[in-house]
Amino acid sequence: MFTLIFWQATAERAVKSFAQALAATLGAGGLAFQDVDWVLALSVAGMTALLSVLTSLSSIKVGDVGMPSLVSRGAAEPTPASPAPDPRLARA
Repeated sequence: MFTLIFWQATAERAVKSFAQALAATLGAGGLAFQDVDWVLALSVAGMTALLSVLTSLSSIKVGDVGMPSLVSRGAAEPTPASPAPDPRLARA
């Protein structure tokens, strides 16, 4: 059930969520680098990463089996367009 690819995808999501939350927290403060409340910023980012992991765990049976996504790959991939008929092959 919990494969290497599942944990790789979950870790990727958690790291991205951590970075986004940290950037948002730092940007919202509008302070100089040395004035940032780093404990608060890292705490918010860490909680966001934890929530990302929990979301991945809770969605394991929703999308593709064994993947931490609510969307299945089949739904995300566009269906290939049919090639246009060759007019030279049309019969009159």
